[in-house]
Amino acid sequence: MNLYPKKLIVIGDSGVYGWGDRDSGGWVERLRLNWMNNPQSPIIYSLGIRGDGLENVASRWQKEWGVRGELRRQLPDAVLLAVGLNDTAKVGRSDGRPQLTAKAYRFGLHQLLKEISQRTHVMMIGLTPVDETAMPFADCLWYSNEASSIYEAQIEDACLEINVPFLPIHQAMLNEPDFNQWIEPDGIHLNSSGHHWIYQRIMNWSSLLKWAEMEPIRTPTSLIS
Repeated sequence: MNLYPKKLIVIGDSGVYGWGDRDSGGWVERLRLNWMNNPQSPIIYSLGIRGDGLENVASRWQKEWGVRGELRRQLPDAVLLAVGLNDTAKVGRSDGRPQLTAKAYRFGLHQLLKEISQRTHVMMIGLTPVDETAMPFADCLWYSNEASSIYEAQIEDACLEINVPFLPIHQAMLNEPDFNQWIEPDGIHLNSSGHHWIYQRIMNWSSLLKWAEMEPIRTPTSLIS
């Protein structure tokens, strides 16, 4: 038994923030509330910022991680990354230049994962699908499922190279017959049902549960939150 609960930093973009989930505040918040029922469960800090891409997360992770140890000389025990969708967006037109090329994203992510792994345990999840019929987002950004698939492949490769636990998301959600109904009208943010789907996968992710020293959480399979 741990003397003090472990601390998990979840850092990323609007998906981590929980934007779109008007019922329960997002998949991170759902997990945080569930884990609060067990005093030995890890304490979760949700550090999502809307619009963040890889470069922003890389510039802020260490400062935010370093001030959330709660106890003197204690630092959080792990970082869970969820970032990359905003990097895929093409600017101005559907065939425009992405915010960060796949090659640059792969290089930057590898550097970030290596940096975090030298300080604490790190895990990462993949990218969510988008509704391409709703593009462009904010009248200037074009997201696509083809790009999301390419960038998630970069995540998987980077994680495999340095042995970082990775939970794929993109294709698994695309395979769901109703996935389009889990996306907000803006085309990129998940609604409550979409966040619940992510939450169900996260809370039974073996790599996360092994780190947390917990058993799988049994809940109904319904998407009703």
